[in-house]
Amino acid sequence: MARFTLPRDLYHGKGALEALKTLKGKRAMICVGGGSMKKFGFLDKAEAYLKEAGMEVELFEGIEPDPSVETVMKGAEAMLKFQPDWIIAMGGGSPIDAAKAMWIKYEYPETTFEDMCKIFGIPTLRKKAHFCAIPSTSGTATEVTAFSIITDYSKGIKYPIADFEITPDVAIVDPELAETMPKKLVAHTGMDAMTHSVEAYVSTANCDYTDPLALHSIKMIKEDLVDSYNGNMDKRASMHNAQCLAGMAFSNALLGIVHSMAHKTGAAFADFGAHIIHGAANAMYLPKVIAFNAKDETAKKRYADIADFIGLGGSTADEKVQLLIAYLRKMSEDLNIPHCIKEYGADSYPCAQGFVPEEVFLERLPEIAKNAIGDACTGSNPRQPSQEEMEKLLKCCYYDTEVDF
Repeated sequence: MARFTLPRDLYHGKGALEALKTLKGKRAMICVGGGSMKKFGFLDKAEAYLKEAGMEVELFEGIEPDPSVETVMKGAEAMLKFQPDWIIAMGGGSPIDAAKAMWIKYEYPETTFEDMCKIFGIPTLRKKAHFCAIPSTSGTATEVTAFSIITDYSKGIKYPIADFEITPDVAIVDPELAETMPKKLVAHTGMDAMTHSVEAYVSTANCDYTDPLALHSIKMIKEDLVDSYNGNMDKRASMHNAQCLAGMAFSNALLGIVHSMAHKTGAAFADFGAHIIHGAANAMYLPKVIAFNAKDETAKKRYADIADFIGLGGSTADEKVQLLIAYLRKMSEDLNIPHCIKEYGADSYPCAQGFVPEEVFLERLPEIAKNAIGDACTGSNPRQPSQEEMEKLLKCCYYDTEVDF
């Protein structure tokens, strides 16, 4: 038996934020990030709509990118004081992910972060509050997923929390919020969405319910992402829908080792002054993982299906896989994303020598590989890597060398 879970209600299209007026409750806490939602007036609108619905509103502001365990605990403490019956998370993936984890701690104060990380082990939520997610970026799709990514900075590791319990009750996908994204964010979140779709389609947990969502979102991203990056707001609106469809696919079909590797490398070199931004990591690693997974015949056929669906050509499955890899690499170039860690600058742009020194990468490689294998996303990857294979794969991602194993 399999399960397919989405939010009960999904409001979409321009002006969808107004759906907040329809929520029923007494107290709502709005969780937001660094200020863009306030700067562009969306936070004020959300607060006004909730008050119009008859709710008392409190804000929890300042959730950082790559939210920390400490932020989660602080937010849960604020919720325990305010006692909201609605949690409204708005902004990029970070505030929504953080609010999901806060929600668990709010409903079960004795829960530890380690408890939260037990895959599909979260107790029943909604005893105290329901959850509404409003994304302002077009990539993570956390507004429709059963996942949250929280960073333990003491270990330099991003941990996925995974359970259908944290799938939001309501998602509001309003493209007006996405119009405010900086260009670099459009690129990174877009490639995150592309990776979600591709990994969901080849995942061992794919099914008839997830495949159409994955394929259609890949086609939309192919048609819309680069133009969105270059300022076309109609394409930006379409990308906001595409990333949400990708999220519906991967939340139910799960992901693979592109995400495992991105999770475990993202904060692994923070002591050298930067993170490897999640979407950029996905963009760099996806072509290498496709080459690795395509050694599995079932995965190869499904990658070939993707190439056919988006019209890349090729007469054999091997040719189609190579054309897909080449297409994704060209898309990264069009979005000014590096091909490998060695060329990944502290500002995320390509450069001759990136911020991660070779000797440091090699020194940390065994531990990173071990952590990536243990990541929640690895189990549904079509080919299970050994420690040696994961180390070799990560080296290919560092040096941009061919995957021939």
